[in-house]
Amino acid sequence: MKEAINKITHKNWLVWGGLLLLLIFLVLNRQIITLLVNRDVEAIQDFLDDNLLYAYMFMLVIMILQNSFTVFPLLLVITINITLFGFIDGFLWSWVSSVIAAIFVFYAVRYLFQERLIEKFKPELLEQIEANGFAYVFQARIFPLVPTSLVNILAGLSTVRFWPFILATTIGNFIYFFILALIPAGLVSEKVNETLIWVILVSVILLYYLFKLVRKKRKLSN
Repeated sequence: MKEAINKITHKNWLVWGGLLLLLIFLVLNRQIITLLVNRDVEAIQDFLDDNLLYAYMFMLVIMILQNSFTVFPLLLVITINITLFGFIDGFLWSWVSSVIAAIFVFYAVRYLFQERLIEKFKPELLEQIEANGFAYVFQARIFPLVPTSLVNILAGLSTVRFWPFILATTIGNFIYFFILALIPAGLVSEKVNETLIWVILVSVILLYYLFKLVRKKRKLSN
């Protein structure tokens, strides 16, 4: 029991430390944050081009913000990453940083802000999330209308275990981010991108449920 309490306390301090570093970083980078709010991609590129390591760090912080409050559109963040690092590296960093950000928000909600936030959501919703676990997180990740921040917060408030949450986030974000990355890369035109995205995402969801159905029938037959 004592070890469990010490473990939780340790995680609390880690999250508080991360939040403090995040706040300091944002204060020190007010100028470039303003550029981001104005969606000035070229000015951001000029600002970060000289220091590639700093650019990666900055975009990680922005992804954490996006996963916490959805302050910036996800497509804008991915576009800046691709502009700075190229299509492959930009897509991969968007994906990896989104998983890191999801972990950070998940722990922050579960160990620091659960009591303050849990009253804002219906118990039935949290029970539904807890009952589905991996499936809920995966579906929410690939569904365009569900904010990434909301998925992280609800998962943190519920009793969804860490590893199913991360696995569903990793797979779901890879699919969804790759589709979004095609837009700034110029591989999908603005006229058809929305339709194409919906077709692909719906296909993925249908394949996912088909896979579950086949798996369930095999278990019943055995």
